Amino acid sequence: MKFLLFLSLGLLNLLPIHAEFNAVATVGMIADIVREVAGDRAEVEGMIGEGVDPHLYKPTRRDVVMLSKADIIFYNGLMLEGKMGDVLVRMARKGKPVYAVTEEILDQGDYVITDEENHFDPHVWMDVQGWMRAVSVVEKALSAYDPEGADVYSSNANDYRGKLEALDAYAKRVIGSIPESQRVLVTAHDAFGYLGRAYGLEVRGIQGLSTESEAGVQDIETLISFLIENKIPAVFVESSVADKNVRALVEGAKAKGHDLKIGGELFSDAMGPTGSYEGTYIGMIDHNVTTIASALGGEVDHGGMQQKLHHEH
Repeated sequence: MKFLLFLSLGLLNLLPIHAEFNAVATVGMIADIVREVAGDRAEVEGMIGEGVDPHLYKPTRRDVVMLSKADIIFYNGLMLEGKMGDVLVRMARKGKPVYAVTEEILDQGDYVITDEENHFDPHVWMDVQGWMRAVSVVEKALSAYDPEGADVYSSNANDYRGKLEALDAYAKRVIGSIPESQRVLVTAHDAFGYLGRAYGLEVRGIQGLSTESEAGVQDIETLISFLIENKIPAVFVESSVADKNVRALVEGAKAKGHDLKIGGELFSDAMGPTGSYEGTYIGMIDHNVTTIASALGGEVDHGGMQQKLHHEH
């Protein structure tokens, strides 16, 4: 009996009871990919949490320690993590594997959107097909770092890509159901260009690609006139950006006799609360497209694609 107990305890010790290595991602959308692809083989930490704007984020001492302890680091690139760039470069110089998940997207020639000043638009995750390329970068990076887990990463990545294909199809269907004249998305800043291009929406942000840019009075007046002329019923606030400019649109339109509503809160640069459906990439996009389509007169599934959304507008 003692021998059997000893043998069973010995077998338990052989089982993998902790992750093989530690991965850190700058933003939640990337951390979510890494968790999906890595499975149990990695402990994955995200640096920038819900409701936090990565454009303005300055790394803390705790962040630098987290990055120093990480075995592998993933970031977005395209200047999303502007103020964190120096720290990431320093980590790479020390020989730590550091990957921009948009590196394959940059190789696609004219895929990346730029503004008039030739600044990259970093919000690639808003196009599900584009974000699937980031999954491939993560899969290859994890396989290079941990070759023993390559089969696991390949299988997990393929499973996840299947889920993203379903999400992409849902987004096309519900956005496509919005009356053509109302397919206009107005938000606090230019975070939805890839979503608009992928799913057929005209997109206008009050601020530019980065929330560091300021909106002038003239910009807001021009947008108010556009909204009234085109009889657009709703505009949207963002979870990680102040809503004062969007509310100024609503008040300005109301003063001119146009009933403009706030159609809901969208997730732009950060996902929803940790542990919630909206705190996953799929939940974030499901919430966004369901909220947009519902407020602009489209037809949506109750509770979103997976009937898991907490709020519909």
